[in-house]
Amino acid sequence: MAAALQTAAALMASSNLVVNSERFRFGSLLRSPAGRKGSVLVVKSDGRHSVSFNAGLRAGHLITNAVAAKSEASAKSTDSKPGHEVLLFEALREGLEEEMDRDPRVCIMGEDVGHYGGSYKVTKGLAEKYGDLRVLDTPIAENSFTGMGIGAAMTGLRPVVEGMNMGFLLLAFNQISNNCGMLHYTSGGQFTIPIVIRGPGGVGRQLGAEHSQRLESYFQSIPGLQMVACSTPYNAKGLMKAAIRSENPVVLFEHVLLYNLKERIPDKDYICCLEEAEMVRPGEQVTILTYSRMRYHVMQAAKTLVNKGYDPEVIDIRSLKPFDLYTIGNSVKKTHRVLIVEECMRTGGIGASLRAAIIDNFWDYLDAPIMCLSSQDVPTPYAGSLEDWTVVQPAQIVAAVEQLCQ
Repeated sequence: MAAALQTAAALMASSNLVVNSERFRFGSLLRSPAGRKGSVLVVKSDGRHSVSFNAGLRAGHLITNAVAAKSEASAKSTDSKPGHEVLLFEALREGLEEEMDRDPRVCIMGEDVGHYGGSYKVTKGLAEKYGDLRVLDTPIAENSFTGMGIGAAMTGLRPVVEGMNMGFLLLAFNQISNNCGMLHYTSGGQFTIPIVIRGPGGVGRQLGAEHSQRLESYFQSIPGLQMVACSTPYNAKGLMKAAIRSENPVVLFEHVLLYNLKERIPDKDYICCLEEAEMVRPGEQVTILTYSRMRYHVMQAAKTLVNKGYDPEVIDIRSLKPFDLYTIGNSVKKTHRVLIVEECMRTGGIGASLRAAIIDNFWDYLDAPIMCLSSQDVPTPYAGSLEDWTVVQPAQIVAAVEQLCQ
């Protein structure tokens, strides 16, 4: 392991030679794992759509729905359900630990991930179990340890890089863009980069502008990256395990306010599909697309909407890149109205890309303009009352659905 990490660091020192060499162009955005069958529309980084893989991962051996998939399920007692209750950060740790047990190539690196256990305790206890070489505490130098992680992935390891806060990963933007996303292509397919980059982000509780970043809008334009956002303990563990097993570089977005969310998850091994959305609440009148923390604002608004006689369909898109246009398209064909709710910024955010993809692919099925509720285009204020004003609230979602369904 030590030799591999040293080799990784040496490779990173010379990686600019690879990046600046001849450019290779490939038709597909990401590499297709072996054994996939079927096809579905996916959106590429340049806005075009094409037929690509997905249907093979819809097979029965993958569990794709959260435990509380329907609204009435939340009213039932969880005591009688099989499995065990965990908080979201514990589910992430379970996923990491299971993959480290399964595959000795999996390693973790980042600030305070070792004996401190991570800033949100996602890696607590892992350094004691696996040692300092597999759970590596790094200096406060995001560009360096992210680059080292990419080099480690090039040499055959499967590193998980934690950003103590997603905003800090802006310091590693060059490594993530010019190395992580491109090296498979610029090397003519000689290298794969099976790396997971993860960490807490989103608007917290008075964490200030620099600790309230929503970097999904920054990373979505980087060719070669996959992006997923977890929202429940169930999909946090399933997406973590799937991301580690993927041959593609995956950015896993976690929300700082969801770490203490509790849910009962299965005892048995499972993974979630990295390219598949989750049907949270079936409905007939309007499709509400959301992800991460806004899923809970949407579900709070859905209770009010049902009491008012509306029947919204709620989908957690989960896969931020590529979009699951199979699930989204079927919903649009049924409801003919779309509301997008996100915590990302309005200008250049995930909602803007998602709206463009729906218009490109499902224009003929729309009976009303697509509405998008996003955060204000301002740095997040520290004051709690002002912070709430910058983020979409349930009352705004209710008003938007009422306007759409007029």
